[in-house]
Amino acid sequence: MAEGSLHELNRQLASPISSFWSIGFQQNNYLLEIDGKKNHWNSNLNFQPLIPVALTNDWNLITRPCVALFNTVPHPRNDQSLDIERTTGVGDTILAEMISPSPDLVGNWMFGLGPTFIFPTASSDHTGQGKWQVGPAAVAGYLSHKWVLGAFVQNWTSFGGSGNRTETNHMNLQPIVAYFLPDGWSIGFSGNILANWKADRAGDTWTVPVGLGVGKVIKLGRMPVKLGLAVQYMVHHPDSFGQAWNIQLTVVPVLPKLIKGNLFGR
Repeated sequence: MAEGSLHELNRQLASPISSFWSIGFQQNNYLLEIDGKKNHWNSNLNFQPLIPVALTNDWNLITRPCVALFNTVPHPRNDQSLDIERTTGVGDTILAEMISPSPDLVGNWMFGLGPTFIFPTASSDHTGQGKWQVGPAAVAGYLSHKWVLGAFVQNWTSFGGSGNRTETNHMNLQPIVAYFLPDGWSIGFSGNILANWKADRAGDTWTVPVGLGVGKVIKLGRMPVKLGLAVQYMVHHPDSFGQAWNIQLTVVPVLPKLIKGNLFGR
């Protein structure tokens, strides 16, 4: 495949509202800090498809589900014990649906807006929040030939679910910063800024990472695949069970579109 084609694939896959269909697998290995000790790991494997569908020549529907297929979570054994045990299971399901203008309308700018949901699909109390949740999702940024700069934000508030579980109101803000290099390589910021608006203490509200990621688009036969490796350090995190470090591996195969053309009109 020509270098120019690899470069264009790399550009498109850097956008959270890409026109390509893809299935992302993201393995996160978080080193948690518990009682001042950084010696407990939370491992999760996220399944993250991206399904854009053209509604018209000017507008697209972007569907972004995400589910933790494998989630190993350390937690206190009980309220009276400081012993730590681990629970492994499926996590909750996140679904964002956004309407996005096509490049014919906005050029290199990226915009998307719509609702985002969390469904209580977790197989254990420790791998999910046990609440139905809803809120806004938005994307804004600029995608040039050499770099991308933007942000993807989601905020959820609980409105139902188990009465025994804590009500939720929390945010995930993903900065999007990358510089595209020759031969399908890229380098950029990696990490998600988290906010728990219902934290018991103000100091436990934020998780703020500083991270660096490297990506490469390759071809497996005729299938393009983007590989990524990133390391993140949390400059601020909750005191109890806060994320201190994360080592992240991503594998994103690009799929043929199953829905082609426009759903409405030509």
